[in-house]
Amino acid sequence: MQERAPAAGEPQAWPRAAAAEAVEPLWAPPIVHTLAVLTVTRSVEAALWPDPFADFRVERWGYHYGEALTKPPLFDVDQPAFRWDHDPWPINVVGHGLLGSEMYLRARICRFGAPAAVAFAVAGTHLWEYGYEANGVRPSALDLVYTPLAGILLGELRYATWRAAGTIESAPARLIVRALMDPFGEIERGAGVFGC
Repeated sequence: MQERAPAAGEPQAWPRAAAAEAVEPLWAPPIVHTLAVLTVTRSVEAALWPDPFADFRVERWGYHYGEALTKPPLFDVDQPAFRWDHDPWPINVVGHGLLGSEMYLRARICRFGAPAAVAFAVAGTHLWEYGYEANGVRPSALDLVYTPLAGILLGELRYATWRAAGTIESAPARLIVRALMDPFGEIERGAGVFGC
């Protein structure tokens, strides 16, 4: 399968031959993208579940951050599967899987190799659990493991499909497939915010 040359304004396709060359990853786009996704997600979380996520009292935040740093991550074996952190399973399975894949995918599209994208997803997951969410709840052992694992599997599938779409001759069809695989990235690239 031969890749076509990218159109003007379209992100560069990285053919397999270029993988052997040292290609520097772009750090700013995945970092800014991930921080934006985590901030929006945390804001939605505060709107949907004001207790505990919209409680902005300093003493409450101090208590929760202290608990996050002094106690092990929450893993309640008495709960059903994928509810070990007391969250509903759709949030754990679907929500965290999509969050992990979003972090992984953005890193891959911005030229990170698979191992570096895994490390990026793991770091983003820890930032979410210990930074963004720990002021309301204790970090979840399930989320710390499942988010990057599901992110790797779903993210690599999304990435492979996004790359394969680069060979589609029809510009509208190519855009549709890429937008389905990476909707936020296509918006960012279309707006000229990031090139990857």
